[in-house]
Amino acid sequence: MLISSPCVVSLTWRLEDTQGNLIDELEAPVEFFVGGDDLLAKVEEALLGQETGFAAKLHLEPEHAFGDYEPELVFFEDRAIFPEATEPGMQFDGPPPGAKTEGLVEDAIYTVTEVYPSHVVLDGNHPLAGIALRLDLKVLDVREATEDEMANRSVTTPGLSVLQTAPSGGKLH
Repeated sequence: MLISSPCVVSLTWRLEDTQGNLIDELEAPVEFFVGGDDLLAKVEEALLGQETGFAAKLHLEPEHAFGDYEPELVFFEDRAIFPEATEPGMQFDGPPPGAKTEGLVEDAIYTVTEVYPSHVVLDGNHPLAGIALRLDLKVLDVREATEDEMANRSVTTPGLSVLQTAPSGGKLH
């Protein structure tokens, strides 16, 4: 079966930055919906018209992956509103409860980057924003999408963690 929209592809991949540092690796195949919200546009573009066994090495500039890093998405919030155990790497889906800083976007995921006695630094950029990426992928299977997958524009796959929603709404993983 040729990859076309909509369908479901089963992929393995290795994702690195341009210096060759490993970011994510799917050694066991994972399914993704083509024509929806599961994959970045450039990844889908490379897959369309291909079939099982297809392999590619993609170079993704930030604008084709998770966007440029935007310093205006970094905020300083009063330390008092955070739990005592707050530490760098923690994430909040939207502004943390009690946040008073103007400009915090409701639909962003904020990562705590630094914790000081008086304030906490929150970064609303995707962790991979501003980074050019190399993606080596292989298609292990292609199948027709189910009605539910087409309605949701996604394959529901538990356990996906490293890469989250891209600024364009697409996900890589």
